[in-house]
Amino acid sequence: MAFNISDLFGFSFLKKQTDPLDAIQDDMKTTPSFVPPDDYDGSVVIDAGGFLSTVFDFGSHYRDENALVQHYRSMSLYPEVDMAIEDIINDSIVFDDNKKAVEISLDQLALSDNIKLKIIAEFKNILKLLDFSNKGFEIFRRWYIDGKIYYHCVIDITKPDKGIIELRPIDPMKIRKVKKVERENKLINGVQTPAVKKIEEYYLYTDIDPDSIMPTGNNGMKIAPDSVAYSTSGLIDHSSKRVISYLHKAIRPLNMLRQIEDAVVIYRMSRAPERRVFYVDVGSLPKQKAEQYMRELMNRYRNRLVYDQKTGEIKDDRTHLSMLEDFWIPRKEGSRGTEITTLDGGQNLGQMEDVEYLQRKLYRALNVPISRLETTTGFNMGRTSEITRDEVKFYKFIERLRLRFATIFLELLKKQCILKGILTLSDWDKIYQDIVFTYNKDSYFNELKDNEILREKVEMLNVLANFTGTFFSTNYVRKKILKMTDEEIRLLDIEIDQERQKQLEQQMQAQAMMPPEEQQ
Repeated sequence: MAFNISDLFGFSFLKKQTDPLDAIQDDMKTTPSFVPPDDYDGSVVIDAGGFLSTVFDFGSHYRDENALVQHYRSMSLYPEVDMAIEDIINDSIVFDDNKKAVEISLDQLALSDNIKLKIIAEFKNILKLLDFSNKGFEIFRRWYIDGKIYYHCVIDITKPDKGIIELRPIDPMKIRKVKKVERENKLINGVQTPAVKKIEEYYLYTDIDPDSIMPTGNNGMKIAPDSVAYSTSGLIDHSSKRVISYLHKAIRPLNMLRQIEDAVVIYRMSRAPERRVFYVDVGSLPKQKAEQYMRELMNRYRNRLVYDQKTGEIKDDRTHLSMLEDFWIPRKEGSRGTEITTLDGGQNLGQMEDVEYLQRKLYRALNVPISRLETTTGFNMGRTSEITRDEVKFYKFIERLRLRFATIFLELLKKQCILKGILTLSDWDKIYQDIVFTYNKDSYFNELKDNEILREKVEMLNVLANFTGTFFSTNYVRKKILKMTDEEIRLLDIEIDQERQKQLEQQMQAQAMMPPEEQQ
């Protein structure tokens, strides 16, 4: 295992080169490029000299990122959003008594069984460091809401072969990944081009109050990239190159829902009660006398006695006119006399179509089936005739979330295997794409689905029984109808032959024990 303690905080892995010509050969294999590699991970890219030179303001970028994260977190507290998030997390991370929430599969790797067992053991160790069996829901929830998750990998510098000894979560509002790009002029196809010479990656950590204003400039602690495990949602706002959360597209529907709910409440409070309208005949009184006469009548008929529960006293609050009280309108001489009428309350107070529409739109933005918003719908048992198209789309969305979230497992497993000398950095680059993480699924619904699929296949076999051997071969039925692989067919043939041989032996033994006159 090769690593060094760099001038940054933490540690960095070094790529082992057995031949001094390796570096030269690597350069010869690649063509110079004027575009830096972009993994769409939300890194802050700094052009540091060469053909171009810019000064980057870290402060404004931090404030923009932090404002987004704070907004996502406030959104998650809204009841409808919280309910949708709970549905997503409950379907993504499933615990039961017999199986862990996530397991690793190395069947596609061309490695020895000994190395595979070591990798599996280290993955289990990572789950223990994360305390995933107890905090799996919280970890996935933080990643889903914030759109990113960071962990500081703590190791023993004197004994790095012990691997990671502690994983400490880092607030995404205090850390940012930075790529410093250095360029140089190169002659490419006869044209002077500012090609990429060097890319320096590091994390910038600033322990500040997220609500405070971060100072501008390149401030904070620089952390070596291999000391931090980082995973994002994979969603990028291409206009600002920021990592966004899965809640981002629900911002507008949620704001509209809040506004319409506030408007409904205000309208119902102001229009619910029935109020009286007093048309008072003031005759030919001058304006000042007419106003005085109106105030006397208002105070005489207004009843605004208020009970103070703190002191137990009854206070006269008739000096304040509430928006829900009666209306007093003067009439001049010559018009109709004094009249009292009733102002009806609102007639459509029970209509909630606008609120329900925005609730459905919010759920669509969160990719959650609208049927889950309705509390009156029956419970779906998962059969094919009961599964809706929205549920199928939701299942595929959950699979994408799981696949993206597994990148944090890959990052941690990479550091652990390299630190403990199980794999080298070049070995890891060759195999990591073939590592598969299998998430636990709801066993009841999974068994129902498997049983129903098997029943459909058996029914199809009964239909094709009369045509097998004439129009369809046995091998065709196995592969196309039963969807068996060549390995499964080979194993099943062996097991069938063994069972037939065992049955034949049992029949021969039973026949040998029969009396001679009954033997045929």
